[in-house]
Amino acid sequence: MGEEVDRAAQNLTVASHYNSRKDVGRQAREASPIVHMKRLNNWVKATLIGTYTQRGDAVLDLASGKGGDLAKWQASEIALYVGADIAASSVEDSRNRYNADQRPFPARLFSGDAFAADLASLLQDDLPFDVVSCQFAFHYAFDAEDRARNSLKNIAALLRPGGAFIATVPDANVLVRKLRNADGLKFGNRIYSVEFDEKHADKRFSKDSPFGNKYVFNLLDAIEDCPEYLVPMETLEALAEEYGLQVERAQNFHEYHLSASRKPENAQLLQRMNVMHNARAGTTISPEEWEAARVYMVLVLRKKGNAPRRERMWPPRHFKLPAGAVVNLDEL
Repeated sequence: MGEEVDRAAQNLTVASHYNSRKDVGRQAREASPIVHMKRLNNWVKATLIGTYTQRGDAVLDLASGKGGDLAKWQASEIALYVGADIAASSVEDSRNRYNADQRPFPARLFSGDAFAADLASLLQDDLPFDVVSCQFAFHYAFDAEDRARNSLKNIAALLRPGGAFIATVPDANVLVRKLRNADGLKFGNRIYSVEFDEKHADKRFSKDSPFGNKYVFNLLDAIEDCPEYLVPMETLEALAEEYGLQVERAQNFHEYHLSASRKPENAQLLQRMNVMHNARAGTTISPEEWEAARVYMVLVLRKKGNAPRRERMWPPRHFKLPAGAVVNLDEL
């Protein structure tokens, strides 16, 4: 009972944090003190989506937020979009954004805890998915073993054989290394901070207790006192194997930036998005932003086997989601 209360409180904390984040205009976004880091994050997501998504794919977007990646999915000419997020107001923002921009693909939206839900049963009619995505949120599933397992079980059940799970998560190896190099339990710079509690005073993390290793994360102009969890790669690989998934790619953002930008189209996008520098504004990514970017990594899991995609092409039209179309997972 106590564990359920703690989990509910944590979900409320995370949902409240993201519900409180309001969309701002272009001018405010450009004035952000971490504008280049935000552009880097968007470039990483755009190149991941572009690399692992094909025309006609069915996509499940876990932690879909306010729908900020809808344009990226549209650029890949997907045939079906399903989004789920724990923050109800964010999902409503996503619905409004979907409707305002006249998307050429149908969509379904869910609010609630997707890491605890039986998504495979709920989405039976939409199976299989070609791509499952979870950007900057998969680590929340690692607060407990049952949620991590349920998440991977869902991903495996939802993907077609050969389908991909693409994610961006905190890099546990980098976080632990920085913790051990710090004088105390807190490290970072002027734009970000990570703080572990006294439970981790010895700075050791047992392989027998890979779940629930919490820290509090702050990122200037983005995240405030949000509880997050380590995702140990050894544990993830073992769990993924149990559910028929293989780790195909696991790269820190710094390494991913180097390797992905070797593709001409990604390098062009990097320049077009003014990620590393903006000649017109006379700005470049700061050393502090670049250091903060190293906290994250790219993760790709592939479902074993191979199966043809389900054909889902629609007559040319613009789809709409009416008011009340969002389904609450926690009420099912």
